[in-house]
Amino acid sequence: MAPRTKTPQPPAPHAADSHDLIRVHGARENNLKDVSIELPKRRLTVFTGVSGSGKSSLVFATIAAESQRLINETYPAFVQGFMPTQARPDVDVLDGLTTAIIVDQQRMGSDPRSTVGTATDANAMLRILFSRLGKPHIGPPGAFAFNVPSVTASGAITVERGNKKAVKATFSRTGGMCPRCEGRGTVSDIDLTQLYDDSKSIAEGAFTIPGWKSDSWWTVRIYAESGFLDPNKPIAKFTMREMQDFLYKEPTKVKVEGSTLTFEGLIPKIQKSFLSKDREAMQPHIREFVDRAVTFATCPECEGTRLTEGARSSKIKKISIADACSMEIRDLAEWVRGLDEPSVAPLLEALQQTLDSFVEIGLGYLALDRPSGTLSGGEAQRVKMIRHLGSSLTDVTYVFDEPTIGLHPHDIQRMNDLLLRLRDKGNTVLVVEHKPEAIAIADHVVDLGPGAGTAGGTVCFEGTLEGLRASGTVTGRHLDDRAVLKDEVRKPTGALEIRGATAHNLQDVDVDIPLGVLTVITGVAGSGKSSLVHGSIPAGENVISVDQSPIKGSRRSNPATYTGLLEPIRKAFAKANGVKPALFSANSEGACPTCNGAGVIFTDLGVMASVSSPCEDCEGKRFQASVLDYHLGGRDISEVLAMSVTEAEEFFGSGEAALPAAHKILDRLVDVGLGYLSLGQPLTTLSGGERQRLKLATHMGDKGGGGQVVVLDEPTTGLHLADVEQLLGLLDRLVDSGKSVIVIEHHQAVMAHADWIIDLGPGAGHDGGKIVFEGTPADLVAARSTLTGEHLAEYVGE
Repeated sequence: MAPRTKTPQPPAPHAADSHDLIRVHGARENNLKDVSIELPKRRLTVFTGVSGSGKSSLVFATIAAESQRLINETYPAFVQGFMPTQARPDVDVLDGLTTAIIVDQQRMGSDPRSTVGTATDANAMLRILFSRLGKPHIGPPGAFAFNVPSVTASGAITVERGNKKAVKATFSRTGGMCPRCEGRGTVSDIDLTQLYDDSKSIAEGAFTIPGWKSDSWWTVRIYAESGFLDPNKPIAKFTMREMQDFLYKEPTKVKVEGSTLTFEGLIPKIQKSFLSKDREAMQPHIREFVDRAVTFATCPECEGTRLTEGARSSKIKKISIADACSMEIRDLAEWVRGLDEPSVAPLLEALQQTLDSFVEIGLGYLALDRPSGTLSGGEAQRVKMIRHLGSSLTDVTYVFDEPTIGLHPHDIQRMNDLLLRLRDKGNTVLVVEHKPEAIAIADHVVDLGPGAGTAGGTVCFEGTLEGLRASGTVTGRHLDDRAVLKDEVRKPTGALEIRGATAHNLQDVDVDIPLGVLTVITGVAGSGKSSLVHGSIPAGENVISVDQSPIKGSRRSNPATYTGLLEPIRKAFAKANGVKPALFSANSEGACPTCNGAGVIFTDLGVMASVSSPCEDCEGKRFQASVLDYHLGGRDISEVLAMSVTEAEEFFGSGEAALPAAHKILDRLVDVGLGYLSLGQPLTTLSGGERQRLKLATHMGDKGGGGQVVVLDEPTTGLHLADVEQLLGLLDRLVDSGKSVIVIEHHQAVMAHADWIIDLGPGAGHDGGKIVFEGTPADLVAARSTLTGEHLAEYVGE
């Protein structure tokens, strides 16, 4: 009998392989309602849902935040003291986390000295390269840095060693910062003729600054009675001493009719009272004054390069560091490739890799000296990706916030390839996204909703793309939505003429932008759209520009204060209760004295996360208890601020609390799709798209009426497919009210809905900057002569 052979049993799975899921249990950050979910590792998971449904709360505020907090805790307490501290997210269990790398759309700082080169370390490598190979040799890498000023010092220093003794010492450091513009590249100038009429005296009302009337407190009382100036002498006849005091005097206490007041020179006063405020939040007449009075010119000494003459004189193969930084990155990459210098080979290799990453990710058209504050949200996000492209790390969680923002349909495919490449290296990729083309590549889809704000915060669907289509959720129903071309387009009422535009990469462009219609400016990223619209539309054309730049304001600012909504509400409360309006402001008399109206008490624990706990006295309501005894329509002021915009619109629309002034503002907020925001939500918590729509709502109330030109920069940012339809209706209403609407946009639904399309290209950077098509969307689809035409034809199914 043949012996029986046992079939070998498969080995039991190793315990270490059983952690293939990221488990979230009981997440309650922001509007999440006890969300529990399991996400596969080493896969690409896309999170969808309407704006405000809780995607960012789950991905960024819970999963990524906890991962980063746990990593920070591995460092010594001394190091943690220098790192941002984070509190543990409000979640019961988070299991299976890996190191999270967040690539978000936060603008990269608007410091004028921050450039694409400084933000990506490319400048640091170039500085070392020039300090080693540049001829003539001018000094160490700092000599080529526009953030390092030259310093010389000499004197006696005391050395505390054994017997103390004073030693003569001199010190010098060569920096690359241009002394005139201090490394900014531009010098700002205040046009004095816009501030006063020098043929008049102060008493005669010389000031032409908005709000500075001749009988107002600031002008006559302080300037006239300070004792430094003669109020009856025309300003043109001031002595040099008087002029110096008038324009530049440091803040000085003066006695005016028994009161102690502060006298300050006109220039610093204007800088504090006007130039430190958010331009967008200013009233239109003040915004116009600031635009007129302040001019920015290229620094005449360094010609905008930010560098000293010495730094510009040192060259490698006839190229200075200023020339290298002003080249398009793809050209600079070729130049670096041509340098064969064994002594700096590792440096050249690292620099080459960084520059090639720019080209690969579709940013080869940028230059290293481009200020990082001028990058769009999408460009900023891709610049942040550059560090991770060549990384050898695996089993990392990459978290992306709408990586397709600012990308032409032609570029989205390239971004998809990069995301898949990161996944295929063995990483977990989590993406918050609205675009169907990006959702299509997901291995796993999580749909949050069903609504926004308090109506969201639950998981509506989890599974594959096919499952999402069949699921009946809002995202599933709208996934295959397609806007159609209009049968009839509006006729223009005039034209905005642009002649010989050469801003940035524009190549002597002549174009007529039609007025009274919806015009869409499109083209691949870097083709010159923003240069044409923001850099070339003539000033003073009654143009309102609404972009996604951050709104200046602390966590005390909210939609109610920003839109001016709180003003009529405070007055209504005051009138109904016979008290002062200031009582109903959490930043003024009505503030809870314990937390100063913040609603929370912050306890700083050094290296540990600061703890914010609701104020025990006001229970987070921000107001004194006595203020909450006053009611309007049965609600106190804290209950009104806790309402969503939609609730408040109903509340102030009719009944006892009917308030037309407030209702009008709330109507506009609902119109722009912000009905889910609560009135008291801090502005610091809003996304880029929400900020833009909030600005749009405030501008819709401007007394411009017909003839105004409204410029929108990618208004579909952060919008769910279902909300895009609402946006198209809003754009139509703006045009029908007599305004001309110009939209920079990549979304095919907006292109299809346009009356007129201007397409720039054909490529990016120096390959772009030309008008490649002007006409109706139907003509563009029929011609298919450009990249945009091909993608639009595909979209509308022609």
